[in-house]
Amino acid sequence: MSTQGLGLNDSVRETAFRAFLDAHLDQEMLRFTTAGSVDDGKSTLIGRLLHDTKSVYEDQLASIRASRVNRAGAGVVDLSLLTDGLKAEREQGITIDVAYRYFSTSKRKFIIADTPGHEQYTRNMATGASTADVAIVLIDANAFAKADGLLPQSRRHTYIASLLRIPHVVAAVNKMDLVGYSEELFQRIREEYGKLTTQLGLPSVEIIPVSALAGDNVVEPSTAMPWYTGPTLLEYLETVPLELVEAKHGPLRFPVQLVVRPDATFRGFAGRVERGEVKPGLRVKALPSGRTTRVKSIVTYDGELKSASFPQSVTLELEDEIDLSRGEMLVAEDQASPLISTQFRAMVVWMGEDPLVVGKTYLAKHTTRTVRATVRTIRYRVDVNTTEHRDAAKLAMNDIAEVEFETSLPLFFDTYAESRGAGSLILIDAVTNATVGAAMINASIDDSESAIEHKPAFLFFQGDEAAAISFREELHHLGQRAVIVDDSLIPESALVAVTRALQLAGVTAISARAALSSETVAALQSSTEDHFVQGLEAARTWLEAKR
Repeated sequence: MSTQGLGLNDSVRETAFRAFLDAHLDQEMLRFTTAGSVDDGKSTLIGRLLHDTKSVYEDQLASIRASRVNRAGAGVVDLSLLTDGLKAEREQGITIDVAYRYFSTSKRKFIIADTPGHEQYTRNMATGASTADVAIVLIDANAFAKADGLLPQSRRHTYIASLLRIPHVVAAVNKMDLVGYSEELFQRIREEYGKLTTQLGLPSVEIIPVSALAGDNVVEPSTAMPWYTGPTLLEYLETVPLELVEAKHGPLRFPVQLVVRPDATFRGFAGRVERGEVKPGLRVKALPSGRTTRVKSIVTYDGELKSASFPQSVTLELEDEIDLSRGEMLVAEDQASPLISTQFRAMVVWMGEDPLVVGKTYLAKHTTRTVRATVRTIRYRVDVNTTEHRDAAKLAMNDIAEVEFETSLPLFFDTYAESRGAGSLILIDAVTNATVGAAMINASIDDSESAIEHKPAFLFFQGDEAAAISFREELHHLGQRAVIVDDSLIPESALVAVTRALQLAGVTAISARAALSSETVAALQSSTEDHFVQGLEAARTWLEAKR
């Protein structure tokens, strides 16, 4: 906007307005997610934050005042309607989808992810929390008093926050108005939740008593709880430190997203700095080729930069012409290199309706690289209510487990504990193109850590179909392939040939046929190099020797 022709007052106003915009753009951005059990009051809490920070327009307030749905009581505005936008959410009084909201104060800008509390939608909570700086876990004080302890979903969501390594967790103990603002009850909740967070190793935890409905300790301090002298929820959100030291000052990770070649005079590589910092003159190495060169310039739409760090998206121009394409990575030559492997183990949050099963292949998208990833074994499934590890042959929707994968091409990664960006990936169903899982890499696997040595055998459980099925599932659980060969289209005369073909493919054959002739048994013993195992006890001994 030109100031020509404007009066002095208009010019002053424009200068002040531009200064306001610049100050707003320079503010820090904090992303936080809310989670907790159904009816803990997540949507009401967010509605209260929006309302009391004056981030709600009058027409929005008028709309929810006129709504036929009101769970807050006569004469009270139901602030949860500000975030429960789906018709099904308003009718059922629960959050189903992840609702993102934005507001700002004089100190910070905020993006809120209001995530579902119902166990059925746990995967949505993981989605909303994946980029959060802070997790607000709501604990219903009234429900705690009735159950005499934390509800399972409060434990579940705290576990997911620890799994996703969200830097800060704040427990908002809600509905204090329903328990008479009891200090004694709050201290019991603080003690039990503190034990849980210590067990999970959470580094930064705050516990605040609030009433989202009445507004106590949300934006304004509560006069009903003089015994609490800590920050309000908003004060905490405005002051919690956000510096991501590991991401900004770790070794450089620059996955190439796009080769930029607008004309014959320029060739650059566009992408986001996932970790570390890059400057012109820095000597870098391309992965997987190992070629080295220097960064010539850092180009953006607004001009060249003197440096770029996580999470900036830039284009790097290199001094030398090297072969580099989408899915490959630039790292600093004199800094620690990422792990490079086709085998790794990762914590998986399963989101697909069809179960994850051993042996199935999915597409894995890690930074800008997409490869085929085959499930080798499920090491264990987590019981998130108790954090105990359980055996599992497959994963159902919302299950969390540690899984071993093998990829068609090597990935260049850090562990998730070191870098959330360079240590995470998503799993995609190759047929439907649906995202079915989110994974956080724990470690690479070398050959010495591979699953037990597998010499394909023929397991014969004469007439015991249950044992045959049980051993097939057990072998699948151990990352080995096994099939039952009792199909009606496989006569005994073809059994030896089928078993030999399976053996060459690394697959154990299992049968529970009523009987086999001595000739067939002799032929099977010969073709399987004496790995013919008959009977339940012999099969158990054989399996134990392979562990």
